[in-house]
Amino acid sequence: MEDQVHKDKEFGEKLGDNKDKSISFDYYDHISPLAIDIGGSLIKLVYFSRDENCSEVHAGKAIEVEKVVIPTRSNNYPIPNCKLHFAMFETCKINECVDFIESKQLLGSRNRRQDMSGSKDILIKATGGGAFKFADLFREKLGIRFDKEDEMDCLVAGANFLLKAVPREAFTYVDGQKEFVQIDSSDLFPYLLVNIGSGVSMIKVDGDGKFERVSGTSVGGGTFWGLGRLLTKCQSFDELLELSHQGNNRVIDMLVGDIYGGSDYAKIGLSATAIASSFGKPISENKELEDYKPEDIARSLLRLISNNIGQIAYLNAVLYGLKRIIFGGFFIRSHEYTMDTISVAVQFWSQGKAKAMFLRHEGFLGALGAFKSYEKHGLGDLMAHHLTEQSPIISPRPQTVQKVAIPFIDKPTDSDSSLGANLPTLK
Repeated sequence: MEDQVHKDKEFGEKLGDNKDKSISFDYYDHISPLAIDIGGSLIKLVYFSRDENCSEVHAGKAIEVEKVVIPTRSNNYPIPNCKLHFAMFETCKINECVDFIESKQLLGSRNRRQDMSGSKDILIKATGGGAFKFADLFREKLGIRFDKEDEMDCLVAGANFLLKAVPREAFTYVDGQKEFVQIDSSDLFPYLLVNIGSGVSMIKVDGDGKFERVSGTSVGGGTFWGLGRLLTKCQSFDELLELSHQGNNRVIDMLVGDIYGGSDYAKIGLSATAIASSFGKPISENKELEDYKPEDIARSLLRLISNNIGQIAYLNAVLYGLKRIIFGGFFIRSHEYTMDTISVAVQFWSQGKAKAMFLRHEGFLGALGAFKSYEKHGLGDLMAHHLTEQSPIISPRPQTVQKVAIPFIDKPTDSDSSLGANLPTLK
């Protein structure tokens, strides 16, 4: 398996009038504007490109591309048919991100940067804790100075943008069936945004720029990756996720049926297959770690974390009277088993009254919000207007054998040829 898969997806944005010139865009014709979200586990990168190609190779690693293109224009900086790309790197391999930015010449060639900027550093929008931790590294290696944006501000701005402006963005996943949900922007708020990164933040969103982090948990994607690495020796998140796809959690988890001799506990509504204790079965077995299959351990761990996040999210939605729960963050990876487990948890605890919702671009909320913050510095209003799908997404993520063949988006129908014709302008 490749050490790193860069998830590179594209869709276009229409730019409004440029009312001001910031240092970031004094040399706009020579660089590809970008924003970066550096988390504890992963780095997410969003950048413009004028490249006509819809597939690329970097350092021998294939980059999967979703290509959705619209015309774009700025009065000062016309950019016909530009595309917005998304790429991901592991934070522990941050030099791969640096090499990617350099090799793609996203900041222009090194000589051109020196000629254009003189002694000035190039300002790049950045968010996440790593924007502080790795600021010196990026300045030293690339001549970049991070213009830092608040992490929560960016998460909410990115989620609101996607939910308002990008068609077929939100969907539910129940019993192996994906169903896209069209949300009326006038009825979007309030909602609970559950962002699953290294840890989990649960944010009550009341409007654009109006939100409160109401809860969270330290048991998140970093927990899955960290414990999984210790228990299975997997070297990457994707390897661990793929391994879980092959496992059977019932070998590891103690079920209700294990306690009740194969029977349900019908009085309180627990089926024999319900998990009574995650990782509970080894208690009664005279086995060591090496006696268990790594794939079964990975499956049980994924189920443990997904179940708990779904339950905590629903309880917070009840506490704050929120009818809509939207899950984002790179932990999900559009992985069917993860989405199914979260959905089942929400459905179980709500007794069928609530459904979990997911996002196609779930892992890039912070980076997209940081990119969108260029609006405040001379890029005008970012809009998604008259989006046209060119091809469906092809996901590098492991998938279970289900009825849904394409993990992010169904094959476009005739009615999808002009999906965003009536989309609102974001202010």
